[in-house]
Amino acid sequence: MSGKTKHTTPLQLSVIIVNYNVCEFLNHALVSLQKAMKGIRGEMIVVDNASDDGSVEMVRKRFPSVHLIVNETNLGFARANNLALRRARGKLLLLINPDTLVQEDTLRAMMRFFDENPDAGLAGCKILNPDGSFQLPCRRSFPTPWVAFTKIFGLSALFPKSRLFGRYNLTYLSPDETYELDAVSGSFMMVRREAYEQVGGLDEDFFMYGEDLDWCYRIQHAGWKNYYVPATKIIHYKGESTRRSSLNEIRTFYQAMHLFVRKHHSTSYLFTSFLRLAISVTSRFAMVKAFARSLGVAAFDFLLVDLSILLAELLWFGTWMRLPLHAYPIVYTIPAVIVIAGLSAAGVYTRHRMSASRTIVATLVSFIFISALVFFFKDYGFSRGVTIISGWLSIVFLPSWRLALRAVGKTTPEGRKSLFGRRTLVVGTDASAQELLRRLRTRVGDGYDVLGFIDVNRKKIGESLLGLPILGSVDNIGKVIHDLHVSDVIFSTQTLSYTDILSVISRTREQTVNFHLVPTTLEVIIGKGSVDSLDELPLVQINYNIEKTGNRILKRGFDLVLSFLLLISVYPFVYWKKRVRGKSRSRFILMLPSVFSGRYSFVGPPAGRSLPHDGGSPRGNGVVGSSLNLGRPGLTGLVQLQGNRSLTMQELEQYNLYYAKNQSVALDTEILLKAMVQRNVRPLDAAPLPESPAPIQRAPGRRKGKGASTAAKGSAHKGV
Repeated sequence: MSGKTKHTTPLQLSVIIVNYNVCEFLNHALVSLQKAMKGIRGEMIVVDNASDDGSVEMVRKRFPSVHLIVNETNLGFARANNLALRRARGKLLLLINPDTLVQEDTLRAMMRFFDENPDAGLAGCKILNPDGSFQLPCRRSFPTPWVAFTKIFGLSALFPKSRLFGRYNLTYLSPDETYELDAVSGSFMMVRREAYEQVGGLDEDFFMYGEDLDWCYRIQHAGWKNYYVPATKIIHYKGESTRRSSLNEIRTFYQAMHLFVRKHHSTSYLFTSFLRLAISVTSRFAMVKAFARSLGVAAFDFLLVDLSILLAELLWFGTWMRLPLHAYPIVYTIPAVIVIAGLSAAGVYTRHRMSASRTIVATLVSFIFISALVFFFKDYGFSRGVTIISGWLSIVFLPSWRLALRAVGKTTPEGRKSLFGRRTLVVGTDASAQELLRRLRTRVGDGYDVLGFIDVNRKKIGESLLGLPILGSVDNIGKVIHDLHVSDVIFSTQTLSYTDILSVISRTREQTVNFHLVPTTLEVIIGKGSVDSLDELPLVQINYNIEKTGNRILKRGFDLVLSFLLLISVYPFVYWKKRVRGKSRSRFILMLPSVFSGRYSFVGPPAGRSLPHDGGSPRGNGVVGSSLNLGRPGLTGLVQLQGNRSLTMQELEQYNLYYAKNQSVALDTEILLKAMVQRNVRPLDAAPLPESPAPIQRAPGRRKGKGASTAAKGSAHKGV
């Protein structure tokens, strides 16, 4: 790549990327493009549309040879690309999204295709989703009346292999063959300079979406051919910039479709009217579908509240239908509506989706309000017992199904990953893979449960590395994934080439696995729709949940209620079994009196060991060396869940700080559930002995014996 080449020197290729707030994806894309550009006389141009996530600074620091155009406002995809197109000097022009990864051979394979096909004006390659599946929009037909009809009425989905019905995404054609087509995806479009100079740049009336379809249409109608080329492939994470913008994605997409129809099909009134109607219907349906997801969750909560009332009536009266018949429509409607309104106000269906702790609080407040209404409306105050029992049942039912989903890894509240469901493999056994594992072990909140390593060949299979087995090689990774029910696979790009990584992903696309890539800097893990930081930051934390009065009250209440229920149900049998046989393995149950009395908690640090904390105590006294107050020792906890694995001082620090920050009834429940299914939990009184003590990072702005600097209050600690 020759970023310093003079303007008079012709270049083979100009690569153009428009970026908006996807710094981590852009970094990884540029790394893969740099590898693919080796030996090619070319240039890379990045146009930043007023990002505020550090993208500009990252490009200037790590990729000084890249031509950077910085816009003060978000100009949209078309205008931003046109800025770069006017500056580009390559014979071939590649427009590529920042949330993509290319193989080492991608650029050469596409350039070779253009050399061999002089009639090609525009071409796209094979595009994969992050899970290895084929991304259908990488090959499309123009929206003729019939194509639009089959798409809108679902015929293309019902009969994907039919030449008659499958024209929208050309699903009747093989994804592994080359052919001429109407349009390719705007995430990867390579264009011949002569075609660009003939038709001009992208139409700037399109802000986002539709401009790629319009460009393909104009190039084809200018006499050039558009091609699909599967000789090479890329990964496209799809929609990352849109997720980070304030755009209404559905509305913007269908507005672009309206514009395309008005521009290219205005001569046929009947066709234009039909397409506009179809686009309007489809856009309304898409919006309703998006709204229906939250509505479905609310409807399920509604049914659970009614179930609670039904069970409460049975428990209190011993039978059903004891209330007047005229009251049932009100009794089974108004309380549920009030609870749903309370959950909605707490953000359970929007910003804090599926939060168990907010569900508990909102349900409790809602039933207090319902109790007050019953007091004023005497005609419906049939039984305070039913109201109280149904309230407690709702407080159990509504968060329980959310916790159950979280336990199997289906969903988590924003800001924290689940401790469950992320059975993970690390591909590689070299120093970078070992460093990756070390960082993952200190990132307890990211929820990666690493099962072992995958080697690049079969030589080391069966050996151990850092206490974990080498389970297989890239040749049989599919079998390992299947046998161990793996949910996540992490590749270190220092271990495998992008070509090998995409090959593995493509081979295992039939399995439900999330694939992640770690750049050579080992700073982030990039996966489908998520970026997890791996940076090690100073241990600075100001706000600890464990110190909040409300959290302490809820935690103690949780211990009292659960220990009481277990004491009157399970404890007597375990206790008498111990008395009769003289021994019992159920030490957890035998410790319940200590939990009820307050000497222990269900979840907390191991007994007999407090951890020095160099970032100031959570009580705010700022004394170096003071212990981090994690509350009463626990029957289980994050440290105990590590079993007999030897922990470094830094790992202990991370586990304890993470719990201090995120403590909640939901997290305690999650830890208890994991302890129930995990066999090698550390004994109650086993103090975790660190390996060779690692120096604890000192927070900036602190000195020995001094309090925390007020400047530290604005610091963010991603690792805790």
